[in-house]
Amino acid sequence: MNREDTITLPTNVSTCLSTFIASAKKVFGDDLLSVVLYGSGAEGKLRPTSDVNLILVLAAFARPQADMLRESFRLAQAAIKLRVMFLLRDELEPASRAFAVKFGDIARRRLVLYGDDPFKSLQVSRADAISRLRQTSLNLTLRLREAYVASSLREEQAAALIADTAGPLRSCASTLLELEGHPASSPKQALERIAEPIQDLTNDVRLITEARRRHLLPPGAAAPVLFNMIRLAQAISERTDELT
Repeated sequence: MNREDTITLPTNVSTCLSTFIASAKKVFGDDLLSVVLYGSGAEGKLRPTSDVNLILVLAAFARPQADMLRESFRLAQAAIKLRVMFLLRDELEPASRAFAVKFGDIARRRLVLYGDDPFKSLQVSRADAISRLRQTSLNLTLRLREAYVASSLREEQAAALIADTAGPLRSCASTLLELEGHPASSPKQALERIAEPIQDLTNDVRLITEARRRHLLPPGAAAPVLFNMIRLAQAISERTDELT
C-alpha cells in the first residue's frame, strides 16, 4: 500500500500525524528515510480506543535528534495514543526474521506516509514465519493463562486485557492461515475462521471485537471470553506444530 489517499483517518489523527511527521523530518533530516503507518490505522479502521502505530525508518538514531523529538512525541502520545517504532534501515531484515508475525502483519496492513516503501521487497521466509508463530502463539497462551488467574475477577481489567490481546491474537491467526495457504481477507476474519471448528466460540469472537471497540463487555462476559482466548491461542499453537 502506498501513500495514495486510499483511506480516511479521523481529522484529529490526521492533523496530529502531520504535525509529528513534520517534526520528525525537521529533527532527523536526511536520516529519516520512511514513515509507515501500520495496523488498523492503515486500513482506515481506527476506533477511539485504538493505538496509532507508526514506524520511522532511519539511517541513524542519535541522541541529540532523539531529544529534540521528545516533546512532539509526548504530545502525540497523549492526543492520539501514538506508538512509534524507531527502526534503523540495517535492522529491517534481522527484525523481520526475529519478529516474523509482527512484520508479516505490517506487510499486509501498511500505508507509506513519507519516503520509499521499506517493506516492498522485504520477505519473511516460511521457516522464520513458522518458528516465530510457534513462539508467539505459545507465549500468548502462557500470558493469557496468567492474565485470567490474575484479572478475571475484575471485569473492567479483564475487558481491557481482551482488547489489548486481540490484536496479537488476530495477527497470529492471519499468519497461520497464510502459512496454511488459505489467507483471510482481514485479521478479524482470520480469528473468526480459527474459531469456527472450536465449539461455542463464535459469540466470543464477536465479544472480542466489542471489547476492542469499547474496552467494556456486558456484565459477566469478560471472564469467559478471556478464558476462551486461551483456547484460541492453543488452537493456533497446535495447528502451527503441524506446519512444515
